[in-house]
Amino acid sequence: MPTVAPLDLEGHCVAAVFLGDVPHFALADGAVHRLDHGHKTIQANDGLLAAFHDAANDRLITGGEDGKIFSVTAGGNVQELASAGKKWITSVAAGPQGAIAYATGKTAFVRFADGKTREFAHPRSVEGLAFSPKGMRFGVARYNGATLHFPATEGKPAELEWAGAHTAITFSPDGAFLVTTMQENALHGWKLADGKHMRMTGYPGKVKSLSWSAKGKWLASSGAPAAIVWPFSGKDGPMGKAPLELGTRGNAMVTAVACHPSQDVVAVGYDDGMVMAVRFSDAKEVLLRRPGNGAITSMMWDKEERRVAFGSAAGDCGVIDITA
Repeated sequence: MPTVAPLDLEGHCVAAVFLGDVPHFALADGAVHRLDHGHKTIQANDGLLAAFHDAANDRLITGGEDGKIFSVTAGGNVQELASAGKKWITSVAAGPQGAIAYATGKTAFVRFADGKTREFAHPRSVEGLAFSPKGMRFGVARYNGATLHFPATEGKPAELEWAGAHTAITFSPDGAFLVTTMQENALHGWKLADGKHMRMTGYPGKVKSLSWSAKGKWLASSGAPAAIVWPFSGKDGPMGKAPLELGTRGNAMVTAVACHPSQDVVAVGYDDGMVMAVRFSDAKEVLLRRPGNGAITSMMWDKEERRVAFGSAAGDCGVIDITA
């Protein structure tokens, strides 16, 4: 039976991640807690609004109400990477070669590893950011679609149009597909080679969490009483195919998903604090955490594939050891 090491904190957990092999929990007040031979805390932003786990550089990028962007690394090191004055930083992302992106209002910025920064203005507010895994390009979720920028060149951006408010954005691990979450209860996707559209609808709630499977063949999502997992192995992605529905519960909604680092398994977090692991092939479920306080907001597997860190909207965080 999996065991849970709880860490009960005060406030909304924005991100639960492993840095090195140490679990870190970033809260909305800007404090980053870690379980590292005891409970330790450092302060990043004064009011944290956005966080992104930069796996390639083993760091957490944060942005907040203080207009600052920080990098948090294992051992409690905090470094200020950029500042946008008094403007709120609403979205952050990390990309290749140490580049990061951040957004405030209608402007997206890219800061390269050498500290050079470029800004990209948009007609409406920038809602979400993501870098492509291939080459130096990044996508912006915006009203009525997405925009692709190429920050290392003077090339014109590519506009991907679809009516409605797009709130977050992700590239598939092979860079072939771009997917956005929408203000309506839906996902929208584009096949980047030809601009073909992909509609992923039927959610009873808003999709707040997305996670690609290890080889990028599946995209898991929240926003329903089950984890909705779309197949992306075909050349046209999920078009004409039904998604898997994993970990279905009659009386709870899925609020967070985190795919296993190497296997076709997903950790599923619910609005009542419960966490399950579910296998894609046969929908076999393993209970990882019983219901607790607050909806699960963030989860991550460790590199050894033994532990899952989780955080909740009420500050009930912890680490699940699945080998116990």
